[in-house]
Amino acid sequence: MINIEFNIEKKAFNFKQPAGTSRGVLTKKVSWFIYLNYSSFVGVGECSIIEGLSPDFISNETYEIYLKKTLVLIKNEAKNFTDIEELKFLFAEDSVFYESTKRVPSIRFGIEMALLNLINRKQNVYFQNDFVFGKKRIPINGLVWMGDFSFMKSQIDQKIKSGFTTIKLKIGAIAFDEELSLLKAIRKNYNENQITLRVDANGSFSVEKIDSVLEELSKLKIHSIEQPIKPGQYEKMSLLSAKPIVGIALDEELIPIYSIDNKKSLLKKILPQYIILKPSLHGGIKGCNEWISIAKSLNIKWWLTSALESNVGLNAICQYASEYNISLPQGLGTGALYENNIPSKLKVKDGYIFYNI
Repeated sequence: MINIEFNIEKKAFNFKQPAGTSRGVLTKKVSWFIYLNYSSFVGVGECSIIEGLSPDFISNETYEIYLKKTLVLIKNEAKNFTDIEELKFLFAEDSVFYESTKRVPSIRFGIEMALLNLINRKQNVYFQNDFVFGKKRIPINGLVWMGDFSFMKSQIDQKIKSGFTTIKLKIGAIAFDEELSLLKAIRKNYNENQITLRVDANGSFSVEKIDSVLEELSKLKIHSIEQPIKPGQYEKMSLLSAKPIVGIALDEELIPIYSIDNKKSLLKKILPQYIILKPSLHGGIKGCNEWISIAKSLNIKWWLTSALESNVGLNAICQYASEYNISLPQGLGTGALYENNIPSKLKVKDGYIFYNI
């Protein structure tokens, strides 16, 4: 019988500088860390939430109640096994764990992490692959947060100087003309073969305005726009994807979709060029695997990003990403966001993230 003990710890992380999005400015965020203790090894997972976006977060109290309830379920299920490797049965399609965490993706991902760490029985190891052995680098985009013109321009200059060849800008908060000026300034010095430009609107543009926005962006050879309009406007999103003068990428659109059939239906209806996946928002590892499988069948490309996890969750996502043959830059360059982040072997250099062993 495997007798797992668990505890949780809530931690607040402070941004080095305010992080602006179209949903508001972030100065701090919280995560709950899960510790699964068995046979003198502790498996660690991170449940990362973004208030106003995470579907499983209403309040600290209700979140912790459900988290503890799910951990008790894991503890009870583990008693049916006699070997640590048998914990893999908890990842089965019909497991009680997966059935009970359909609508709580951040809790599911945190527990998936802790279980994988416990099974591997190596500190900070979730997947045994080339990334964690320091043999694989992952291309990533440089993220530029919203702010006034000078603040955003300084971020862009710093990212390009640091060796990034793919830059992602959060847009939709300041005047669009100013955002266009920033993009034009980049294109004046770097063509699309030198610097790939992505923009993330977080659903900030109206249906009436989006066509003119895309027309302006297309002149600057923008690679893609993430969630250009608010989720749920399927017909318009389908029309935008059908004639993509700028590649259409779905993110928030995917959050409330849980079943495989509904995932297939959504992607077949819209047929975007890209989907953006965050394990903490899109069903954990299992949910992201489903989205990736469906996307591949429809020739839709994808990349992974973090949901502002600390270095603990970011490390797990990097290792998870390395289970796939990466072709596009991923959104995994968030390790330097916090002034009180957890020490890590992750390192970013020249537009790549890697494990510095």
